[in-house]
Amino acid sequence: MKKLFKGFAVAAVLTVSAGTALNAHANTNALDKILEQVKQERISEGKINKQREQEFLSERADKQSLLNKAKSQLAAEKSRGDRLTKEYAQNENTLAEKEQALQNAQGTLGEMFGVVRRAAQDAIGSIEASLVSAEKPGRAEVLRSLAAAKELPTVRELEELWISLQTEMTESAKVSTFETEVAGLDGNPSMKKVTRIGNFNLVTDDGYLIYSPETKSIQPLGKQPDSYILDGIADLEKTSPDNYAGVYVDPTRGAILRINTQKATLMEYFHQGGVVGYIITALLALGMLITLIRFVDLTLTTSKIKSQLKNVATPNTNNPLGRILKVYHDNKNQDVENLELKLDEAILRETPRIEAGINIIKILAAIAPLLGLLGTVIGMILTFQTITLFGTGDPKIMAGNISLALVTTALGLIAALPLILLHALVAGRSKSVLHILDEQSAGIVATHAEKEKA
Repeated sequence: MKKLFKGFAVAAVLTVSAGTALNAHANTNALDKILEQVKQERISEGKINKQREQEFLSERADKQSLLNKAKSQLAAEKSRGDRLTKEYAQNENTLAEKEQALQNAQGTLGEMFGVVRRAAQDAIGSIEASLVSAEKPGRAEVLRSLAAAKELPTVRELEELWISLQTEMTESAKVSTFETEVAGLDGNPSMKKVTRIGNFNLVTDDGYLIYSPETKSIQPLGKQPDSYILDGIADLEKTSPDNYAGVYVDPTRGAILRINTQKATLMEYFHQGGVVGYIITALLALGMLITLIRFVDLTLTTSKIKSQLKNVATPNTNNPLGRILKVYHDNKNQDVENLELKLDEAILRETPRIEAGINIIKILAAIAPLLGLLGTVIGMILTFQTITLFGTGDPKIMAGNISLALVTTALGLIAALPLILLHALVAGRSKSVLHILDEQSAGIVATHAEKEKA
């Protein structure tokens, strides 16, 4: 067994030795390949580095060339800058000399230039705001360029200034009619025939117009003046070149007309009186209605009485005198005292009918100013209440209550004055009727007394 084991050990040793020898030989071949590869890569890397070195040297040469070129350009620019600086200084001196020579050559023309510019600037505002520009637009452009000029004006520019001023003066004295676009109150423009009255107003068949220099547009007034002012426009439209017509003009070129649009009308003043004003108006209307009824009734009664006077023997009961005569005819056989009492009774019976409504007119004439005073007190109370709440900073806040105080006072007086006159008129007519009745009654009594004595 020991020999067998030894045989196996020797075989194993031989086997290991042979394998190691084979492995060592294989490793040597691999190292040779690696060495050969490293040598080849070193040779290749050297070539690459050498190529990079050549490129760097080439680029360095180019950069040096660019640097030299830039330095050359910088030197040239510095030289040019020095030259331009000297030329600038020389030009400044030359310019100063030329300006001095120009001023010497201009002499008093410089003053004329200032006058022309100032005149042009002054004329621009007046011409743009002029109503003549509504008919002849674009006249201020030449003046604007003349006012902004830096050099002496030419003869043509001076003529343009002269023509502009002369045109303004000439057209201001004319009444001209032309077709133009007029903006409506609803914003829609329309072509209309416009009449320009000098430099004062623009009018059409519908009334006065306003020219806006800012928008260069023509527009109607929000509210036209009173009718008696507008009547002059109608008269102006009917005139011929040989005739004249009176028309109202606004010398402020529409400022007064604009203010007039803010003025309240009579109807607006009336409504400012409020409830008290309406009551006063109702009292006035009631008093005038009663006056009309009583005046007509008394007029008819007077007419019937006059007819009865013509036929005293035949009494007619459709009038007071006829009814009194009937009382006389019914009581002819009575003595004078009884007849007189009968006639007085008949007159007293007719008196309320004749004087009916007259005292009501008198009472209404007394109540109207008292209601006006009541409205005044109410208005002042409301005014002080407004002052308490909002102070006195804005007078417009108090204007409505003050209007109530003043308008009601005016309405009370306006109602009282005609009612007093109407009461006097109706009262006088009724007294004349009663006077006729008293006169006729006294005559009847006297005639009856004479008959009894006879």
